[in-house]
Amino acid sequence: MKKIIKKYNETSLILRIFIGLVLGVVLALIIPGKAAISIFGSVFVGALKAIAPVLVFVLVISSLAKGNTKFDSRFSYVIFLYLCSTLLAGVTAVVASFMFPLTVKLAGTTDVSAAPSGIGEVLENLLVSMVNNPIASISNANYISILFWAVLLGIIFNKIAHDTTKQVISDVADAVSMLVGWIISMAPFGIMGLIYDTISESGMSIFIDYGKLLLLLVGTMLFVALILNPVIIFLSLRVNPYPLVLRCIRESAIMAFFMRSSAANIPVNMKLCDRLGLDEDVYSVSIPLGATINMDGAAVVITIMAMTAANTVGVTIDIPSAIVLSLLSTLAACGTSGVAGGSLLLIPMACSLFGIGQDAAMQIVAVGYIINVVQDSFETALNSSGDVIFTATAEYRYWKKHGKSLPTFLGGETKVDI
Repeated sequence: MKKIIKKYNETSLILRIFIGLVLGVVLALIIPGKAAISIFGSVFVGALKAIAPVLVFVLVISSLAKGNTKFDSRFSYVIFLYLCSTLLAGVTAVVASFMFPLTVKLAGTTDVSAAPSGIGEVLENLLVSMVNNPIASISNANYISILFWAVLLGIIFNKIAHDTTKQVISDVADAVSMLVGWIISMAPFGIMGLIYDTISESGMSIFIDYGKLLLLLVGTMLFVALILNPVIIFLSLRVNPYPLVLRCIRESAIMAFFMRSSAANIPVNMKLCDRLGLDEDVYSVSIPLGATINMDGAAVVITIMAMTAANTVGVTIDIPSAIVLSLLSTLAACGTSGVAGGSLLLIPMACSLFGIGQDAAMQIVAVGYIINVVQDSFETALNSSGDVIFTATAEYRYWKKHGKSLPTFLGGETKVDI
């Protein structure tokens, strides 16, 4: 048994995940609907969702308590990249909607009572959620609140705690990180269960119903991931961006695609940042923050769905209105993690910009839920992998400015865990 476990751990995680994916597809086609297989995916995602808030909480406190956290130009540049990329994703979605205008058949309704009535309410919700009970925030995975309280506690521990206390906090952070590593090692079984469950329930029909809208959404998100993000990296680093982009897609986006949860993918992203040689004091804060405000995929979904709603009800949209929609989508996307239903429930708010009634907006949301399995998977993959991409970009830009060579996979001399 020890030899089998050793061989399993020595095999590339990507290869193990690929094998799990293939097994999931084959089993779904042969014996669909078996709960005993689906449970692997539920347990895996559940474990990551459970440990991610604790991991963020203890890592941020530990980093600040040690007094090494560097909120320098790297951190501010990460925030700039997050917001800039989300805005550009919204603009890209506007352009795509003008190039390929779509209408959909509206039928059915859904409950959007949880959707905010305006961008002011989104920002208010974020500020209020920031000061929620810290224990409840860990339980509910409210990362804005977790970061807020962790930063305050970390600063206080840094000022008043003895060295022994700081070491205990550091040991707890290391222990939680090791636990996360154990959970991630089980990813092949989790991916097998997740893909099995998806194909068993939806089959391939999800690619046919509302296929044009789904194709426009996915195509735009792929353009952002494979063209727009690499351009941003190139402008920042002046090197070939694709080794970094493809690695983040392989090791972060694929996991996020099947888990459909940016929160559950936080531990995966932190492990990837460590292998990329990034500074833990920076990525321990920027990664969970990115899960809240780096929402390229959400901006794409909100914009395209609102534009489709306008086309469907016969509303003509001019360029200035489209630009305002891009800005609105950027701000709204930053608040999707704090709203039940995510980006779909912010569509009515964007529709209100064009005077589209609540009834039509609700039906557009219902259409979104029909294609949600595929749309949300691509959206989460784009959002979550972008957290690592832009954190790494800011870090490597800092290296270049201070005379340190880039990693070998980007043409430099610094060795990192490839």
